[in-house]
Amino acid sequence: MNVNRLRNLLRARPTLFSVRWNNSENKLAIYDPFYAKPKKTKETYLEVIKKFEDQDTRRRGHVEFIYAALRRMKEFGVQKDLEVYKALVDVLPKGKFIPTNIFQSEFMHYPKQQQCAVDLLDQMEDNGVMPDTEMEQMLLNVFGRRGIPLRKYWRMMYWMPKFKNLSPWHLPDQLPGDTLELARLAIQRITSVDPDTRVDTWQTEEIEASLDKTWIVSAQSRTQQVLLSEQPLDEPLVIKGPFNVYLRDQVVTYFILLGKIRPEYKDESDTDDVSNIPRPPGIPGVIGKVTLPQVKSTTHEQDDGTIVAVCATGTSSRDSLLSWIRLLEKNNNPLLSSIPVIFTLVAPSSDVSLFETQPATQNEKNES
Repeated sequence: MNVNRLRNLLRARPTLFSVRWNNSENKLAIYDPFYAKPKKTKETYLEVIKKFEDQDTRRRGHVEFIYAALRRMKEFGVQKDLEVYKALVDVLPKGKFIPTNIFQSEFMHYPKQQQCAVDLLDQMEDNGVMPDTEMEQMLLNVFGRRGIPLRKYWRMMYWMPKFKNLSPWHLPDQLPGDTLELARLAIQRITSVDPDTRVDTWQTEEIEASLDKTWIVSAQSRTQQVLLSEQPLDEPLVIKGPFNVYLRDQVVTYFILLGKIRPEYKDESDTDDVSNIPRPPGIPGVIGKVTLPQVKSTTHEQDDGTIVAVCATGTSSRDSLLSWIRLLEKNNNPLLSSIPVIFTLVAPSSDVSLFETQPATQNEKNES
């Protein structure tokens, strides 16, 4: 009897423990101090950090608090502020995580805290925030000279200054909030391959038949105008898109106008023969014959077609692209009136012309 009772008791204990664990886990609730703040500003963000530091001198739960603060940075608009990252590093207790022997330093003393600091530095690097010497001293006071976060800081200070101004397409530190200015920056970046490219800003109100009242940022060079003038009348142009170009965390949609690929020119003459040197025809588009030489293709001639124009519109709708073609025709491209144009884009949800025709269709049904 005693053996059977003991056996039943041992069988029942794991079940009791598992039920108790499940109940305690279901009742667990995590408090987010950043969620209760109605004003999402830098001052309120720093106020929450200061309140956490003052409520407990031992800083219990500092790792969870830092991860919660990192997730809320974009909501408060402080993801690019170096002062805020310093305030989060200052939350970590000082001196406790410094290794005292070689074994602690090699086996990552306090790995949870060190990984939290590395994740904080990773977020700084992703947002383009460069640390300073004060950040180095703070990490040195927390993790010591052999800490992994300090090594991460040294790597950042070596590579980030090298890559900060390496891109040839310079962008301002604060991107403009106006979509028109963002579109101009994007089109200038795309068409910088040809220095002769001219970027124009037009309004669709210039076309009387336009339904979509918006702006158009168009780019075309004199070489592209000559390429468009050589387009055969029986072969249509194609509008391809939408394509995306990224300006840091902002996305701009653009379209391209494709023409026919010129036939490949094969020059079988002897380049070393100077007995009969022909007279040069002139500068294409400026002096003499208004054609491009067939010896070498331009940068606008790609494998799938010749790019004769690039644009970005405020709504990316079919009607705005149709207005773009009409505005190109009015600005030194008269051949567009005789060439058919094919739209290959999928109709976006913001197509104004479709939304304006729906109420009229419903009224006609009601009258009938």
